[in-house]
Amino acid sequence: MFLLRASLRFLLLIFTVSAVSGVQKLTVTPDRGTTISISNPQGKGCKVCTGWRRCSTSVSLQSNDPVALEFDCSKPQDVFIVEIVRNIECNAKSCNGHIIQTDSGSLPLLDFNRRFTWNLKASGLSAFKLDFANTGLRQINPSERCPDRHTYSLEAQQATGNVALGKYCRRGTISSAQILNQGSFSLDVPAGQKLQNDQFDASVGEEIKSLAKISLTLAKGASSSELLSPNYPDSFPDDDVMEWYFEVPDKHKAVVQFGNLTEPRCLKKETAVEYHSKGRGALVLSLTDTQPVQNQGSFSLTLRNCEMDRRRTGSPGLSLNLKVSASTTSSPVTCEVDLSTEDLSLHIDKLKPASDCEMKMNSVTKEKITVTSRSKLSFQDCLPEDLLITATRVIGCSHLRDCPKATIPLLVPQLPSCFPSLLSSVTWTLRPGQHGTVQLTSPSGPIKQALPGQSCNGSIFIKLTEDDGTVIGHFCPRGAIQKVQIHTNVSVTWTPTFQGRIRRSYYKHVLNATFEKEISERYIFTVSPSKDTPVLLATPGWPVGMKPSSTVSWIVDVPPKMDAHLMFANLSQPKCNTRHTNIRVQRVGSPEEDYSRREDEEAESEITVSESFYLNMSNCMPERGDFSVITKITLQKTKNFLLTIILSVVAALLIIFAIVLAVVCVVVRKKKKQLDHQVSVYNPNGTNFLPGYNGFPKTAEDSEYHVYASIEDTLVYTHLLKKGAELGICGEFDTYQPFTGQTDSQKPPVSKDAGSDNMKTGVYRSFQYPSQQAPPLPNRPPSQVQPMVDNEIYQSEEERSPTLGPRMEPEGGN
Repeated sequence: MFLLRASLRFLLLIFTVSAVSGVQKLTVTPDRGTTISISNPQGKGCKVCTGWRRCSTSVSLQSNDPVALEFDCSKPQDVFIVEIVRNIECNAKSCNGHIIQTDSGSLPLLDFNRRFTWNLKASGLSAFKLDFANTGLRQINPSERCPDRHTYSLEAQQATGNVALGKYCRRGTISSAQILNQGSFSLDVPAGQKLQNDQFDASVGEEIKSLAKISLTLAKGASSSELLSPNYPDSFPDDDVMEWYFEVPDKHKAVVQFGNLTEPRCLKKETAVEYHSKGRGALVLSLTDTQPVQNQGSFSLTLRNCEMDRRRTGSPGLSLNLKVSASTTSSPVTCEVDLSTEDLSLHIDKLKPASDCEMKMNSVTKEKITVTSRSKLSFQDCLPEDLLITATRVIGCSHLRDCPKATIPLLVPQLPSCFPSLLSSVTWTLRPGQHGTVQLTSPSGPIKQALPGQSCNGSIFIKLTEDDGTVIGHFCPRGAIQKVQIHTNVSVTWTPTFQGRIRRSYYKHVLNATFEKEISERYIFTVSPSKDTPVLLATPGWPVGMKPSSTVSWIVDVPPKMDAHLMFANLSQPKCNTRHTNIRVQRVGSPEEDYSRREDEEAESEITVSESFYLNMSNCMPERGDFSVITKITLQKTKNFLLTIILSVVAALLIIFAIVLAVVCVVVRKKKKQLDHQVSVYNPNGTNFLPGYNGFPKTAEDSEYHVYASIEDTLVYTHLLKKGAELGICGEFDTYQPFTGQTDSQKPPVSKDAGSDNMKTGVYRSFQYPSQQAPPLPNRPPSQVQPMVDNEIYQSEEERSPTLGPRMEPEGGN
């Protein structure tokens, strides 16, 4: 391992005094890795000059080469301060230059005020550690001076600013200091004072959660140490933590006392002091509480500050001094206890018969002590693990009318500080009478059952039991159970969890108890689930089954626009001798049950309830097996089924409308295509025209009136043509004759002898009624319509063309 002596012999100095013109000369050679700063804090009266007469009130030297300095005053030691700085960095395993050594090697600077500073930095969020075991340090007030005038200082460097951890002198109980991440250790030596030859070790520290950790080793016999909060007498930083660790010799006790306490006005959290010791949990007290005697050996004390209110001018911060005194426990500790007015019994049991612990009650040695009235107790050589201290109180009446009408607070009693151990448990026995019910509520908010998957992160357990020892359940803070009603005698036992933190001042009010009229069930729990946290509810006695023929109900409050999703897990059903087990769910105010299952029916594992409801369970008289179940309740947002149905119907109608619209479009398009074909239409006035794209009539040569793209059956009147032939109007209709006469789009073609009555067969003449109008269409039944043969008409051998019947030729045609 590389050892670098970071000593106060940091530099090789050649100090030369010249009387010429009152100028002092000094040649300085900085050691490698050090920085020498020479400064005039006042900035007046004297300057220091380097080469080429560059003069200033301060100079900083870092090179390893000699530097000549000149002071333009006769007594620079009265004006200038010299500071020698070395930087030490620690990695995950070690620190470079980990030996910090002071000696008398800087005699040439004897006439200057000197400060030697070591800046230390740990890697990441780790701490570095300074070991003072060889000499020891003791803390002093900022205004005090050390007898040897060697003053050490510790400082923590944070992102929010530097924090002064204190000033120290040699020869004390402080054995080490750990500072989180980054800080400094410095030594101030006044002018004319020689340095002491001391050595300190810098190493990688522990993973601490506080600003710093100061360790002290208390001496055997009677000894004491005084400590100050960081930045004293100014305020400890906002929302920060400081820790002291006290190593107490065997068979010694330690007493902690606070002095000069000022407390801030807190915006968030609260100030507190915590005691931690090996094998036990944490004791959390307010700063104004009586601090307990520490008999359990070594312990740590942690000071916590809150988020302070600094908006008001003159608002005090957190500051205090604490005194720790150690002494042997060979002399008995006497305690005066008076329980005559508290209706409380105190039980003290010696757990280890072979231990040196000796208990006396009214000067009589005992292994077990029960205190019910005013008594005088004494303890000698008793450690916390030697004793079990419990308290009990009975509250009840023979008839409900005689029971207390007011709410009864269940309070944890405060033991005298002379007791060597804390309370292990407190039990209140509540007896409501034959027709009464015990109702329990928590003053600090709803409680919950201690079940797998629903851990208790608080510091206490509350156990509810019946008179015969049957366990109803274990409960802890921060849950959803608002109220518990029990139709029988019940015992409430408060037990601190050794893994958690005991806030004695906060948890001394455990529950509120009232005596009410009897209820229909044996147990009723009122539950108010929250939206984001599932609730687990177990049958009384879980994991053991419910008592035979007993009932339990949960009244579950479901917020508006929410659904409760119930899942029945860990269901165990017995074989019943008489009656049946039953699980029922019924909405509040509804006469019908939403769910009901017996042990001989297949039970659904999950159901959903849309309103506040009752969950009722009853046990049978089992022949074998037990009835137990855990119900998990989760709140979900209500699904609007009516809106879903309406939207579905609207969507279906839109789809049907789209389909109908598509069909109509296809039919209309097809019909339009059919109408677009050019079809010859019979005009009774004698004019033939083509539908569709009509233009000017064509000449006889260009006319294509005899060509037909298609024939529409409804426009063919074959039977009229036949009747016309019988009347002599039309000629033979089985021979096609081309039309060669004139065409007129407005007048039908007629013969010159139109007025003659001599008409020949086969010669076309216009048939005129007196009204000069075309004849009306005959009324004919569909059965008289003559069908076409393959939609074809006989044609001549020269040309076959679709026609409407025999072509009628005008008279005189070519």
